[in-house]
Amino acid sequence: MTTTRTARTFHLTARPSKFPSPGLFSVAESPVPAPGPGQALVENLYLSVDPYHREEMDGGWELNAPLEGRALGRVVASRDPGLTEGDLVFHRSGWRTHALVTAGVLGTRGLPTYEGVPLTAHLSILGGTGLTAYVALTRTLEFRAGQDLFVSAAAGGVGTAVGRIARLLGAGRIVGSAGSAAKVARLTADLGYDAAFDYHDGPVRDLLAKAAPDGVDVAVDNVGGDHLEAAISAVRDFGRIAWVGAIAQYHAADRPPAAPRNLYDVVGKSLRLEGVLVRNHRDAQDELEDLLVPHLRSGRITPDVTVVDGFERTVDGFLGMLRGENTGKMLIRTGA
Repeated sequence: MTTTRTARTFHLTARPSKFPSPGLFSVAESPVPAPGPGQALVENLYLSVDPYHREEMDGGWELNAPLEGRALGRVVASRDPGLTEGDLVFHRSGWRTHALVTAGVLGTRGLPTYEGVPLTAHLSILGGTGLTAYVALTRTLEFRAGQDLFVSAAAGGVGTAVGRIARLLGAGRIVGSAGSAAKVARLTADLGYDAAFDYHDGPVRDLLAKAAPDGVDVAVDNVGGDHLEAAISAVRDFGRIAWVGAIAQYHAADRPPAAPRNLYDVVGKSLRLEGVLVRNHRDAQDELEDLLVPHLRSGRITPDVTVVDGFERTVDGFLGMLRGENTGKMLIRTGA
């Protein structure tokens, strides 16, 4: 049985014209729904707030309607033969306390319970951010042991996962950028990075050249703009760049990002620049778990997460993530 009779759901009430504010969101309350044929009722435990949600605010999300996001919950009632009461479930009906889901629809799936592995791993290093990191390395970059790597936004969800996985794969030197001195220190002390820099300290291209004077073989870029320009400059001839995100353009109304001025060097250096969309690589999930679960169980690696407690603080966590207040994946804990 569900632990509450009221379901709460965040809605977007207006489009942002600059950095989002809490006033753009509202909470709707309704009775907890009963599952219909083929449905299961899930009470959410953790919600994921992600950089791409900022882009969804500009037009992808419908106004005054339940929002979309990755979530982890427990089945509390079911009329879906594929889901049983008590099952742990991943789904995409986040930003709410309860959701009606159907196994196999919109990525909904039951999750294994790995002894010794925290639940937060399923929305971080075993979830979309970890899978993005894994496919960027193994498929897009065709990463090999001994290669040197640059990662932008290295202290974020994808960036921390890239560092963890690259180290497991035998990386040579790993260099990252981050948004504060504290994050830079964390990258080199705890997260497997050999060198890191605060991108506020000067032109990113110069900072990367100083941190990696001999260049790098490959790069994972989560930022775009000046970070992508720096990656193009630093990657050696015939290298590869996996372009995962473009945080620099998410608030384009405030500060339009400059395109890389050296884009033609992709040709001159015979580089390969390729975009990465995790939804094109769902078939790699088992590979990811086979690689990481033993190390999660042994404690060699841990999920890198920042957890905000309370459903009512979902927007606080989202805006904090956009401001760079998290290390690792930003999650909202909504239940026990």
